[in-house]
Amino acid sequence: MLTFAYPWTFLLLPLPVVAWWLLPAHASNRTGLRVPFFHRLATLSGQSPHQGGVIAPRRTIPLLVLILCWLLAVAAMARPQWIEPPLHRDIPTRDLLVLVDLSGSMDTKDFVDASGKTVDRLTAVKQVLDDFLSRRKGDRVGVVVFGDAPFTLVPFTTDLDLCRALLRDTVVGMAGPRTAFGDAIGLGIGLFDRSTVKAKTIIALTDGNDTASKAPPAEAARIARDRGIVIHTVAVGDPTAAGEDKLDEAALKEVASTTGGGFFRALDRNQLQEIYQRLDQIETRKIDSVSFRPRRDVYWVPLAAGLILSLLTQALRLSRRRRSATGTQHKIPEGAR
Repeated sequence: MLTFAYPWTFLLLPLPVVAWWLLPAHASNRTGLRVPFFHRLATLSGQSPHQGGVIAPRRTIPLLVLILCWLLAVAAMARPQWIEPPLHRDIPTRDLLVLVDLSGSMDTKDFVDASGKTVDRLTAVKQVLDDFLSRRKGDRVGVVVFGDAPFTLVPFTTDLDLCRALLRDTVVGMAGPRTAFGDAIGLGIGLFDRSTVKAKTIIALTDGNDTASKAPPAEAARIARDRGIVIHTVAVGDPTAAGEDKLDEAALKEVASTTGGGFFRALDRNQLQEIYQRLDQIETRKIDSVSFRPRRDVYWVPLAAGLILSLLTQALRLSRRRRSATGTQHKIPEGAR
């Protein structure tokens, strides 16, 4: 669709007519014919000479070209713009951070994958998380892994394929053998500092108790609550385990209840998959759709048309003068040259 950014410029269209009406006509003195005996001729003829002028007739075609060039110039000053079809874009309204435990106990092979093969806990978690992340289009997702200390694997991004690819490359023990769950929550809170969306969610997945954090998980959860962050905790593995492999369900429940999130227990892969399906229903996809119509300036079109028109007119005029001069030379008798 064509529109004009400055339509008021068209008020200038009658400006040449106003100038022609108000301003005096252009006058110039030109000698037409010199007659040395002009006064004697006037006396003998009884005429009294007086000064006068000749109004040169204006040709129709140059006048039309001039008017058309003025119209095109005014149209260019009005800044014509071509409005493109509307474009729609989805803006994420939620940041989702996934905390993944990579401690040594995640190497325990007590899960069965979709093909019936026994796999370790981390392999089962990555398989389920990969499917979960593939359905989070519209969210900004980040991934934090933790062992002896937490590390940012993927900062918040809408590139879910990148998150899935880097998560597939994680291995047990790459962050240390112990579990720093509270510090992982603290790192997640820091990552949300630059977040501008209202909905902020953490999904924490661990199979042990906190053995390496400087900040207790409960204290980190209270800070997260004050920052408006909801934490869902997922306990993976055997709740009857002892020692460092002991699953501290009480701490995970306290973290979830403090922030308004949910606590889930996954004893096998099917339960883990059901948990993420429930999280899909709880943390539904939220987006804002914005649309805009790009504008493309096309002021150069009337400018180019006016320039081409004026150049063609001048070219035709010069060509006509040249043919007229050539014809005059052909009419001069041979003896007069």
